[in-house]
Amino acid sequence: MKRKFYYFYQMTEEINTQILDFFENIEKYYGSKTEITEGLYSLTESFDSHSTTWNLSEFDLVRSGYRKAGERLMMEGEKMYYEISAALLVSFEQKGRNSYEFVEKYGDSVFRVTKIKFHYKY
Repeated sequence: MKRKFYYFYQMTEEINTQILDFFENIEKYYGSKTEITEGLYSLTESFDSHSTTWNLSEFDLVRSGYRKAGERLMMEGEKMYYEISAALLVSFEQKGRNSYEFVEKYGDSVFRVTKIKFHYKY
């Protein structure tokens, strides 16, 4: 099977591969409680979590995908739908065994950080 490769905005090939690996293997988290912490912030001199607007969502992950029209990475649960703009990604890190962080840049100084934690049973 040929592997699809998408180039994410301002990312190195290594980070692009890590994002692709994440979404190619996300099925192992299906059925797992998924915690998404989302923060909106404006970069002044450096990131300050106290100056960020935070939202928290929890759901059981049932589906994921990549929406080519609009370049969105998608995750879905019952009564929950979440998208990350692949075109606006400026950072991706694995923060722990089942924890990940995406940062999107929406303007010159406007960013959205998405922290995803899977409560994975294995």
